[in-house]
Amino acid sequence: MTPEGRVKVKISRYISELRNPLTGAGVYVEMPVPTGYGKSGLDYTLCFYGHFISIEAKAPGEWLTPRQRVTVLEMLNAGATVFLISSDEGLNAFKRWVERCRRSFADTAGK
Repeated sequence: MTPEGRVKVKISRYISELRNPLTGAGVYVEMPVPTGYGKSGLDYTLCFYGHFISIEAKAPGEWLTPRQRVTVLEMLNAGATVFLISSDEGLNAFKRWVERCRRSFADTAGK
């Protein structure tokens, strides 16, 4: 397995945990398949508690391609949250962000 593939396995495992019906989280997940046709995306597209999120997985030390940088800028300009994850540290940052969203949603849902 490639270094990027190992990162994707960890991300996919965590997203699967989020999608578990017992968590109570509504999560939309899409992993676009690159075919060379249509608009290019990143590795993961999610909607979580009303937040549009995109994730690009990279091997440690790798960076976005020029096309991916354009895609990220378009997403950011549209209000998306974008994560570039290449390590456990990056995945943990994403997990902390998810927990903040979960707490914020729980706080507003109870009012």
